[in-house]
Amino acid sequence: MIGMPKAAVLLCEGFEEIEGVATIDILRRAGIDVTLVGVGGVIVAGSHGIKMHSDMRFLDASFDGFDCLVLPGGPGHDAMLRNDSIVKLVHKMNREGKIIAAICMAPKVLLKAGILADKRATIYPGFEKLLDRPRDSPVVVDGNIITSQGPGTALEFGLKIVEVLVGAPKAAEIRKQIVA
Repeated sequence: MIGMPKAAVLLCEGFEEIEGVATIDILRRAGIDVTLVGVGGVIVAGSHGIKMHSDMRFLDASFDGFDCLVLPGGPGHDAMLRNDSIVKLVHKMNREGKIIAAICMAPKVLLKAGILADKRATIYPGFEKLLDRPRDSPVVVDGNIITSQGPGTALEFGLKIVEVLVGAPKAAEIRKQIVA
């Protein structure tokens, strides 16, 4: 990878704000080029009414240059599950060996895309039965897949993405900066 990695964060109506904003912030602190992609529009409201202005609409986006796809959870995960283009994108990026990171209920999108078979993963507590190899850890990495449990694990999720994309020293530097 030449230069800093590029990450796309999908924002659907009803996304969990802590998971989206904390992850975006951590990635940007690491110097990762983060693009916010609004599914359904440029202005996207989270599950608690906080509105985010995305950099581009999903319909207009090309994901060829991205190294990582981030899927925040929350009630917005249902919109991702219903969107065949998102499910196909997840499958395509996985086939290309790109990093796919999903938190809270968003790992269900990875399940629908068929990329969690025989992978260690985590999901929002109480839904572990959906996974082939569930782990009771805040963040789980298996190959190019990063999963996390929910809003309270968002900082660790973001730091793990940084570690995978940029390296452990950068993740440790950010952890120190934010006093985590």
